[in-house]
Amino acid sequence: MTGDRNNYIIQTYSLSFQYSKSKLVLDDLSINVPKGSIYGFLGPNGSGKSTTMRLLTGIIPEQSRSIKLFNKPLEQQLPQVFTRIGSLVESPALYLHLSGINNLKYIAKLRNIPENKIHEFLELVDLTNDGKRKVKGYSLGMKQRLAIAMALMSEPELLLLDEPVNGLDPNGILEIRKLLIKLNQEKGVSIFVSSHLLSEIEKMCTHVGIINHGKLKFEGTMKELAEKASVCKIQLTLKNAANWFEKLKNEYKATIENENQIILELNNRESIPGFTKSLIEKGAELYEIKILGGLEESFMTITDEKTK
Repeated sequence: MTGDRNNYIIQTYSLSFQYSKSKLVLDDLSINVPKGSIYGFLGPNGSGKSTTMRLLTGIIPEQSRSIKLFNKPLEQQLPQVFTRIGSLVESPALYLHLSGINNLKYIAKLRNIPENKIHEFLELVDLTNDGKRKVKGYSLGMKQRLAIAMALMSEPELLLLDEPVNGLDPNGILEIRKLLIKLNQEKGVSIFVSSHLLSEIEKMCTHVGIINHGKLKFEGTMKELAEKASVCKIQLTLKNAANWFEKLKNEYKATIENENQIILELNNRESIPGFTKSLIEKGAELYEIKILGGLEESFMTITDEKTK
């Protein structure tokens, strides 16, 4: 990823880290997170995502001077830099016997934030109607939103989130996604979010970095990642699928799913409009085209051991 260095809110330079001499967790990791972006940090379990998060938030000290936040070395800004950062890296420290409002009051007192701002943050995370309820009665998604509200109370420029939707049901995942997009677009908060849920990263992130075995395998925009997919797999829903399968199988790699659906591979996404137009001109009664794979296909290609 190239660009003006002043436009990056997080940078690491050949960042390496090891818990023991025999175990290198991060290996020459250089990432560049643009200011104003939602940057998805992807990788399989054990790839080094959480270690990177803990280094960025100072939970564990870096072993080399390799991290810059806001264009300055992290070590030179501790601890005052954390007034500009909100984070949810470890499990959220919520007081379950207190109400949502009182949890926020506690944070406000710790950080010398006026209590009259509490309702603003409850509204931001859509918990206004539940502010007086004890947190032990909250759903997991509500607890995550309250934790994000606590991280936002100092009005940070940068939000660091480690697996924020882990364990949530589909509705909880949707709520967190909508909240993060809202924070980014309406409040201008830059967001660095690690996740293994590829579909969620695809739906909300502007940029992505993919890590495997402590090494950065890809960094770029979502569009650039999509272009790395070696093929574009699509699902066609159309009338008389069996007849069309016979016509298409010699020209394309195709399989028939059922009496109405065919799956086939095109060279890239840009081929879809021309292919669709040609199919209709030949008389196909086409009901739906669905792109399969997408980010997941690119992710699997990039992290495949055979491609190392």
